[in-house]
Amino acid sequence: MKKHVVGIIMNGVTGRMGTNQHYLRSILAIRKQGGVKIGPDEVIWPEPTLVGRSAAKLQELAAKGEGIKWTTNLDEAFADPINTVYFDSQTTGRRAEAVKQAIALGKHVYCEKPTAVSTEAALDLYQTAVKAGVKNGVVQDKLWLPGMLKLKRLKEQGFFGKILSVRGEFGYWVFEGDNVPAQRPSWNYRKEDDGGIIVDMLCHWRYVLDNLFGEVKAVSCLGATHIPERVDEQGKRYACTADDSAYATFELADGVIAHFNSSWTVRVRRDDLLTLQVDGTHGSAVAGLREVFIQHYGNTPKPVWNPDIAQPIDFFGGWSKVPDQESHDNAFKAQWELFLRHIVLDEPFPWTLLQGAKGVQLAEVGLESWAQRRWLDVPALA
Repeated sequence: MKKHVVGIIMNGVTGRMGTNQHYLRSILAIRKQGGVKIGPDEVIWPEPTLVGRSAAKLQELAAKGEGIKWTTNLDEAFADPINTVYFDSQTTGRRAEAVKQAIALGKHVYCEKPTAVSTEAALDLYQTAVKAGVKNGVVQDKLWLPGMLKLKRLKEQGFFGKILSVRGEFGYWVFEGDNVPAQRPSWNYRKEDDGGIIVDMLCHWRYVLDNLFGEVKAVSCLGATHIPERVDEQGKRYACTADDSAYATFELADGVIAHFNSSWTVRVRRDDLLTLQVDGTHGSAVAGLREVFIQHYGNTPKPVWNPDIAQPIDFFGGWSKVPDQESHDNAFKAQWELFLRHIVLDEPFPWTLLQGAKGVQLAEVGLESWAQRRWLDVPALA
């Protein structure tokens, strides 16, 4: 068996996303399956070096795999000639500097979003990578969720006809941390630590909208900090200085209108933590993370408004579940495998740092829209 060994510096892997989605469910899962198969007797083999600030946490994570290297010294990881790829899942404020350092050393780069704290800095990362001739990519995991893949397939099959609108509901109740432990880190709620749901989620909605429904042309966004005080990991109360909810409307290419409610202060009464309803002239679909339900024009009921009687129509009954016609892997793992193929085989990988910069741009324009309380255009990035 021929192995194409790809050494990967995984910086910030002790964080929630770095540990669960990128290390355990992606890189270790790829190793456990025998690598990324690219031929009858040929695989790509990821060889990670874990980097972080806590030696104890790194040692614990390394023990979950076989022969996994770790270090608290990033320069030491950079100096190892086996490491040709740098991956970053640190907090946003630390990311750009480390990515630029990796690029300067000739490392290919792959990183979480947001890629930087400003559009200018995010675009500079992309331009720097291009000038250096290194391959680059940004995590856009939701594109590989089964629900999103099914929506894409429906669109390709012409199910919707002309798409008119998209409505997204995302979020759940994040506990304040006093009586029930919080399930998100405290920095998410501090603006001075680059927290806030607008910065976090509008980066996601940019690539979802651009790739599935049409390029974002303009945005109107209203943010809110509904919970003014929370309890941190040390049990201390702190003031919430970042937005915990966002209510945004987007104008897309071809006249499609999209509206997304994003909130960490909402209780869920819907099919999933994220649901998208897509309405078109020929049919509609409601997608969660995995399942999609559809209603064709011919199955659409004809309600008549009458508040004086009980509703005679079962509005849930007229929808059909889209069957699983193929198997779906973990979304993060699926994109990791594509990036590794890009590194070794030079296969196309369009989800570059430029797409990451577009996500940062939409978040930045969204924040500006909130501050100015008006619609703002989203100009094309050079």
